Amino acid sequence: MTDQARNAEADIPGKPTAASRTTLSHIMTHNDTNLLGTVHGGVIMKLVDDAAGAVAGRHSGGPAVTASMDEMVFLEPVRVGDLVHVKAQVNWTGRTSMEVGVRVLAERWNESTPAQQVGSAYLVFAAVDADGKPRAVPPVLPETERDKRRYQEAQIRRTHRLARRRAIKELRERRVAEGIQD
Repeated sequence: MTDQARNAEADIPGKPTAASRTTLSHIMTHNDTNLLGTVHGGVIMKLVDDAAGAVAGRHSGGPAVTASMDEMVFLEPVRVGDLVHVKAQVNWTGRTSMEVGVRVLAERWNESTPAQQVGSAYLVFAAVDADGKPRAVPPVLPETERDKRRYQEAQIRRTHRLARRRAIKELRERRVAEGIQD
C-alpha cells in the first residue's frame, strides 16, 4: 500500500454506532419450518446475515461481504406465527473489516407480550470495491457504555480468531513437515 493510500484511509471520518444500526422484521410462516415444526435455523441465519450485511454496507458506504460467522447461538425455538426482529449493529472496525453483532428477538404476531431474545450472532464483514478488492472502512465510534463494552468484547473475539487461525496454520505446517498427508 502506498503512503498516499494509507493517508487517505487515515482521513476517513468515523461513524457513530447508531448511524448504521438496523432492525429487520419478518413473520415466520409454514414455509420456514423444519421437520420438527419449528422455524429452521437456516432461515434465522439468513435473516441474521441479511441484517448484518445491511449494517456493514451502511457503515462502510458500499458493498461488504460476509467473511465469517464467529458464533450463532439459538436460545429458544421460533414458531410459525412469530414476528422475528433481527437487530444488528457494527461493534468493531479494523482497516477493511467490521464485526457486526446481531440479536434475534421473537414475539407472537397477534399478542402484545414483549419480544423475547431467541438468538445472537457475531459476523465479520469485509468491505470490497467494484473489483472485489478490500477497501478501507470508517472507524466505528461507540456512543453508549453498552457500545463500548461490545467494542471491547469484539476486540477479544478478534484476538481469539487470529490466534486460532495461526495455531491451525502452524499445526498443518508441522504435519506437512513430518510427512503426514491428510
